[in-house]
Amino acid sequence: MVTIMVQVRVKPEFVDAFVEETKKNAENSLLEPGVLRFDILRHALDPAAFLLVEVYRTEQDPARHKETPHYKAWRSAVEHMMAEPRSSSQYVKVFPPEEDH
Repeated sequence: MVTIMVQVRVKPEFVDAFVEETKKNAENSLLEPGVLRFDILRHALDPAAFLLVEVYRTEQDPARHKETPHYKAWRSAVEHMMAEPRSSSQYVKVFPPEEDH
């Protein structure tokens, strides 16, 4: 399991449009077999600051996600909305242990 945390700062005039575009991406991402979770979080005190939490089954799934039409459409739609380049960090799960199925 791999978790990607994407930090995004949006220009204030684009906050609503960014949310709508990102919801479309998240909804379609959840249909991908390698995506376990896709959360959109907004900072409690700064409505232009967002955190996207993406949880994938395998180390290969984030790269597969970036090749999907919905990701490419999202990236293109929101690029001009960002106040600064987005950044991301990758994490691997330590606890609890994976369930065997």
